[in-house]
Amino acid sequence: MTTPQHHTARPTGLSRRSVLTAAGLTAAGAALQGSWGASSAAAAAAPAIFYSPHQDDEAIGMAGSILEHKAAGRPVYLVLVSKGENGGIAENLNRTQCFLGSKCSAPGHTHDLGWQEKWPTPEVVSGRTSEFNASAKALGVDKVINFKLSDTAYGTESQYEAFVKKIMNKVRGLIEQYPKASHKFAAGWLDTTKPTDPTNATHKACSDAAYWLHDNGELTDDIRFNHIYTYEAFSRGQRDRGADYVLNIPSAHMKKKRAAILAYNTWDPNRNLYTTGYHSVPTMLEEAYSDPREFVYGLPSNYTPGRGK
Repeated sequence: MTTPQHHTARPTGLSRRSVLTAAGLTAAGAALQGSWGASSAAAAAAPAIFYSPHQDDEAIGMAGSILEHKAAGRPVYLVLVSKGENGGIAENLNRTQCFLGSKCSAPGHTHDLGWQEKWPTPEVVSGRTSEFNASAKALGVDKVINFKLSDTAYGTESQYEAFVKKIMNKVRGLIEQYPKASHKFAAGWLDTTKPTDPTNATHKACSDAAYWLHDNGELTDDIRFNHIYTYEAFSRGQRDRGADYVLNIPSAHMKKKRAAILAYNTWDPNRNLYTTGYHSVPTMLEEAYSDPREFVYGLPSNYTPGRGK
């Protein structure tokens, strides 16, 4: 397995009315292929909007798709949905000796940052967002949009439902502003560390929002879902299971995707970069770094909204 090499800055002192079904997509065959790649001149007139649930999801499972749209001459807007509050990351970076061992890019593989571990983990949010912006820059996206939503998907059922509605309202604003845009979300109903585990609540909320907007007739065209967690949930030979489109990322694009991934494994306090991504999902980043494919879906006909469904 190819491992993303970490970056340590040189010291400068210190240094998503009828549900769009997967069956319908598959039946479209070659006629649909062009829309996956956004290669038509009409498509190039409107942006492709990608929605990343957290900082790092865009680099892991959307970067190749972003670059495919960019190469077709289409403007790409990248949305960060949630703030990404995560006490576990703070806990990892508060350790003196890193659990990643020699893979940690901090000098001496130690950190001891003293970050706040209880919600809303401001240093984590700030550090993760710096990495997100660096990733977006590496991908050359045309615009970065931050919804700045507190990640309450893991709260009570009512908090989860409220979170879905907040995403819907934010996406409505972009639909109104860019009426011909296409919209790309995380395949939240698939995004789980293991097939036997519940789905990631924040990712599921994003696909639920897209489902309800489509069901309401507000999102009608060119809706796609990238499977993020496939790189950890499945072995390499199983990752394309059920996908409507497998993007084989060309080498020049893969180079840029790897640069985006490396934004999450760069230690440079002067730029507020503390490898928060690599201290959160190292295996997923490593596997996405080594596998030059992405996996794109339409909503299944039996899609069930709701957390953990």
